[in-house]
Amino acid sequence: MHVHPGHASPPGGAGTRAIGTAFALNLGFTLVELIGGVWVNSAAVLADALHDLGDCVILGAAWYLQILSYKGSDTRYTYGYGRFSMLGGWAGAFVLLAGSLWMLAEAVPRFWTPIEPHSLGMIALAVFGMVMNGLAAWSVHGRTSLTEHAAFLHLLEDVLGWSAVLVGGLVIHYTGWHFVDPLLTILICAFIIFQAIRMLHRSSGLLMQRTPGHVDLARLIQDLSKIPQVTAVRDVHAWSLDGVRSITTMHLQVNTLDRDISVKVREEARHVLHRHGLQHATIELEAPQERTANNCDPA
Repeated sequence: MHVHPGHASPPGGAGTRAIGTAFALNLGFTLVELIGGVWVNSAAVLADALHDLGDCVILGAAWYLQILSYKGSDTRYTYGYGRFSMLGGWAGAFVLLAGSLWMLAEAVPRFWTPIEPHSLGMIALAVFGMVMNGLAAWSVHGRTSLTEHAAFLHLLEDVLGWSAVLVGGLVIHYTGWHFVDPLLTILICAFIIFQAIRMLHRSSGLLMQRTPGHVDLARLIQDLSKIPQVTAVRDVHAWSLDGVRSITTMHLQVNTLDRDISVKVREEARHVLHRHGLQHATIELEAPQERTANNCDPA
C-alpha cells in the first residue's frame, strides 16, 4: 500500500545496474588486493585494500537501498525508505575506522624494524588497482543521484590512493627506501579516518534532524514573510530525509482564510521553498486569532 507516493525515490534501473557493476568490480579487486598485499608484504597495499573494503560496504549498501527505495512509502515508513542509507554510511565508517587503527598498529613498528616489501609486486598491484577502480568509477560517472555521485567520488579517491602506492613502489624499487611503505600506510590511514569521521558526522546530522546545510532558516522566514496576506511565520522546521530530499513544516498566519487567497498563499510559499532547495512542505494556514498549542518558533 502506497501512502504519499511523492515521498518515494524515483526509480532508476540504469543507476541501480551502475552501482551493482561498481560493487562487483570493487569486491572482486578487494579480494585480489588483500591476497596481493600479503604476498608483496606491503602495509600500504593492505591499507588501500582496507579502503576498498570499506567502499564495498558503502557500495553494497547503496545498491541494496537503491532497490529498496523502489518500494516507496507505505504504512510502516510513510516517508519511504531513504533514511536507511545512513545505516550503510555508519557501517562503512566503522569498518574503515577499525581497519585503519589496525593498519596503523601494523605500520608504525615498521619504522624501527623495516620489512622489505616486494616493490615490483606493489607496482603491478597499483597499476591493476588504478585500472579496476577506474572502470568502477566510470560505470557510475555522470549519474544524477547523490548516492551515485558519492559512489563515483569514493572510487575516484581509490584511483588516487593507488596512484600513491604506485609512486611508493617506484621509489622503493629505485632507492631502497623501505620506510616509504609505512609512511604511505600512515598517510592513507589518516585520509581514511578523516573520511570516516565526515561520514559519521553527516549520518548523525540526518538522525538528529539537523537543518540542511544549504538552508538559511532566517532568510527563509524573511522571504515567507514577504508573501502578500501573510502576517506572521511560525513553527518552521526543516530537515533532510536522506541527504537528498529536504522536508519542511510551518504555520503561516494570514489576514484572511478566503479560499482563493489561501490557495495563492500556499502556491507562493511553495515557490519560495523551492528556491531554498526544500522539495516537500506541509503548510498550515491560520487566522490571526489562532494560536498553536505548542509554538516553538525558531525565529
